[in-house]
Amino acid sequence: MKKTIILTALFLFTAVFGTHAQYNSCAGKSEVYETTTKEIRNEETGRVETVVVQEKVKNTDTYGNPAGSQYDLAVDGAFKGQTVVVLQLCSVSSYNFDLPKAALAEKGFSTYQFKNTAPSPKDLEEALSKACQLWVISDRVQHLNDKHAEIIKHFFDSGKGVYLWGDNDPYHADADFLARKLIGVDMSGTFIGDKNVGFKTDSTNSGMQADHLITTGLEFVYEGITIAKINDPQQVTTPLIWSTDGNVVTAIYENQGQRLILDGGYTRLKYSWNNAGTGRYVKNAAAWLVNYERFGEAVVSENLGK
Repeated sequence: MKKTIILTALFLFTAVFGTHAQYNSCAGKSEVYETTTKEIRNEETGRVETVVVQEKVKNTDTYGNPAGSQYDLAVDGAFKGQTVVVLQLCSVSSYNFDLPKAALAEKGFSTYQFKNTAPSPKDLEEALSKACQLWVISDRVQHLNDKHAEIIKHFFDSGKGVYLWGDNDPYHADADFLARKLIGVDMSGTFIGDKNVGFKTDSTNSGMQADHLITTGLEFVYEGITIAKINDPQQVTTPLIWSTDGNVVTAIYENQGQRLILDGGYTRLKYSWNNAGTGRYVKNAAAWLVNYERFGEAVVSENLGK
């Protein structure tokens, strides 16, 4: 039996990121394809030939996203030894970070939390000295001061990742305070979303940016319940998720080796965790904020040694 192998080039990102052991082979692809073989009869020769083809993953979850951690951006356990510092400033008594914490642990991240009140600048600086990224979950009132901001700016300028989470008015006080100081951006408004979105196209108002590292393995993602929009008059950020009101709910900043995410829908982290794509999105975001493309193996080795 004659065997014919047809080579395809659907996974160009594999060539780029193949040397990054922390990433899965589907890194940077929202729609994931796998290699399969088929027996096809050649009409000219009458012989049955084995053809290698790329087919879209058929095993999906309830929402249509590829099922399985192998379709996340990062390999399970890839970032063992790295720490995410979380300033959980939201005062809502029922809010906690348990579900995101468990998801991040799948990729090896440990979390160090400050809950409800801001730490002293000294304690924050000490915690950040051992961290690869900082997540801030905002309250309705500002908890951080200029000294905190100075420490966080130094952390950010060094290339460490920052994720600023807000929500509907007025639950974005510290996200605004820090985002203005770091990149000149803030958020505002109240919109009832509560829907899943697919890919943003020229003909749609809502959706997410396809084929970004953060949207690896995501064809659908939940926008949040009550959300805010990102205000970026200087256009220094890149939209990542457009909510169903047509505004940007999540934006990313990447410039001169720095990475930041600004998000107006922190309800995804608690109240609607089981909606489309949230767990994968959180894991992908943390993996992206490690800034592996800048630091490479050095940052992994450094944190493992602490």
